[in-house]
Amino acid sequence: MARTDRETMNLGVFFKNTGHHIAAWRHPDAQADAGINIQHYAECAVTSEQAGFDFLFFADSAAVRDKVSNDVLSRSSQYTAYFEPTTLLSALAMVTKHIGLVATATTSYNEPYHVARKYASLDHISGGRAGWNVVTSGNASEALNFGRDAHYGHGERYHRAKEFVEVVRGLWDSWDDDAFLYDKERGTFFDPAKLHQLDHVGQHFKVRGPLNIARPPQGHPVIFQAGTSEDGRELAAATAEGVFTSELTREESRAYYRDVKGRMKRYQRSPDQMRIMPGCTVFCGETEAEAKDRYDYLQSLIDPVVGREYIGGLLGMDLSDCPIDGPIPDRPSPRSDMGTFKNIVNMARREDLSIRQVYSRLAGSHGKLCLTGSAVQIADIMQDWFENDACDGFILQPSYMPGDLDHMSRVLIPELKNRKLCREGYDGTTLRANLGLERPRSRYS
Repeated sequence: MARTDRETMNLGVFFKNTGHHIAAWRHPDAQADAGINIQHYAECAVTSEQAGFDFLFFADSAAVRDKVSNDVLSRSSQYTAYFEPTTLLSALAMVTKHIGLVATATTSYNEPYHVARKYASLDHISGGRAGWNVVTSGNASEALNFGRDAHYGHGERYHRAKEFVEVVRGLWDSWDDDAFLYDKERGTFFDPAKLHQLDHVGQHFKVRGPLNIARPPQGHPVIFQAGTSEDGRELAAATAEGVFTSELTREESRAYYRDVKGRMKRYQRSPDQMRIMPGCTVFCGETEAEAKDRYDYLQSLIDPVVGREYIGGLLGMDLSDCPIDGPIPDRPSPRSDMGTFKNIVNMARREDLSIRQVYSRLAGSHGKLCLTGSAVQIADIMQDWFENDACDGFILQPSYMPGDLDHMSRVLIPELKNRKLCREGYDGTTLRANLGLERPRSRYS
């Protein structure tokens, strides 16, 4: 399924407290307390907007990671302390004017009314810049924080998620766009004919409505999704407007692109209603040698036991009893049907990689694409993927924050702009406008 003839790619930036590299917090120029440092995030958000990114993005988890020793956990910054993202994005909306604000909220351990209200509020606070990344919680530990003894099964999680999104969208349509009159002379605050009660009764949820906030400026905040399993692809085809992917080669990404966009027709959707954006960590320099030096230095900071645990987490496997210089074992995994699992295992088998070699390869990217080179070399690869229907853009992942974000904004983004691969300024006032997505009409129109 070919991309529509859009001339410029979309670019997001994925904020992960100290950065995406597993040793990022140890870098001398990293902000070690980034997860709870609002000034750090404010400065990074302003940098990202000045560079012209379409949006910034925060992942989330509702649990401290367990099933790993506290000794290993204590050597990493990525699984412990960080802000709840919709709260954080509301603050960042006050220091930015144009950049989109996207955050994760799980459908497994939330209720549709809560999510609908939070993201509608963020959309109003930001003037139409909110996006919701729909996830189904791969971290089984979250169940123990929400009154459950066990995590939802894979299929059940996705069935629940599909209905969850339907309910949230219905709640966002509770009020017509022009429902609020604020007519002081007549004493009419809103037109009662333009208020709608949802009365949803489904397999997983029963929600009356209406939502107690006006319809969002974008109609609906933009829906993102990141699943690469079979269920995840189907959910993306049915609901997503932006998709974060983890393919490691151009051909794998082209196949994903054709597959997911090809499924959209069965949901009465067209391919131009979705932006597919692979995650990509870049180690970029003025020269290839400079980029390699930046990469090698971060690699030298990796603690081997943290590296092994990192790969175990990506695979859903306990590798603590495996030799670091041995292969990934042939074991059943609770994530064996997940796209990330398949991509990593296929790469390790194809190239006969040890656990150490796998974590060295993926240490900066959380299982996604990792590129090292000059701005020209990296732009060549990004252009090749974009022009050959492997993506609609990228979500770039700074290896450490704030230094790598600053460097990427100063070196790589100008190269992409020089090639006319991304726009010079913001096209509109909303995230939808800057992604080239239409504003949805209310179901009651």
